[in-house]
Amino acid sequence: MRKPIIVGNWKMNLTHLESIALVQKLSYRLEREVFDSCEVVVCPPFTSLRSVQTTIDSDKMEIALGAQNVNENDKGAFTGEVSASMLSKITVRYVLVGHSERRAHCHETNEQTSLKVKAVRKFEMTPILCVGETREQRDAGESNAVVEAQVREGLAGIAKGDIENCVIAYEPVWAIGAGQPATIEQANEMIFHIRGVLSSLSSGSGETTRVIYGASVDPGNAKMFLSQDGIDGLLVGGASLEADDFSRLVISAVK
Repeated sequence: MRKPIIVGNWKMNLTHLESIALVQKLSYRLEREVFDSCEVVVCPPFTSLRSVQTTIDSDKMEIALGAQNVNENDKGAFTGEVSASMLSKITVRYVLVGHSERRAHCHETNEQTSLKVKAVRKFEMTPILCVGETREQRDAGESNAVVEAQVREGLAGIAKGDIENCVIAYEPVWAIGAGQPATIEQANEMIFHIRGVLSSLSSGSGETTRVIYGASVDPGNAKMFLSQDGIDGLLVGGASLEADDFSRLVISAVK
């Protein structure tokens, strides 16, 4: 069984004090039964990771901690970067890799993304490999080819039996922050395409690997996406920045 997972990506928002307050409010609003039905992950900015981690641990919360990025190197002269070994020491369990904003603004390539996936797995954390096409690529009929290359190259060098320990997040770039998500038909088409690619990499991994959707997700459409057989969870941006919105989204999606 693929347990659903809902991931809140806080991006470059919230101080460490605001992050503590948000995770406390979120935990208060989510009942125990919710965590029996799905995993809930929050990805604060780097400056808040340690504060959120100690809050989760001290209050014995069932919320999992995630990071928004990682450097592919173990250590070295990489000013401003954070390694997988550093993240693992503060009990980070999930790491976003290849987010569309990293690809667009920091020019991260599929090859670099692959190195980051391997670094995350080396320290037994779960990479959330983000893939998705731009509006121009979709209009040109290149969506399937672009996403397939991102999946294949992003997982290059990962042992076949380890693919199921990764999460693939389909985030159509053209729908992010647009207020209009992909249609159910568009999301399903790409999710099943991704599953086909995974199965071609390792027999059965298309059925065992969690594939989630993320782009303009809100409390009003979360349940619609999670009701689809192939969609195992959601990657949530703006709607994860308010405890009321994010908790309503989680509850509506799992009940």
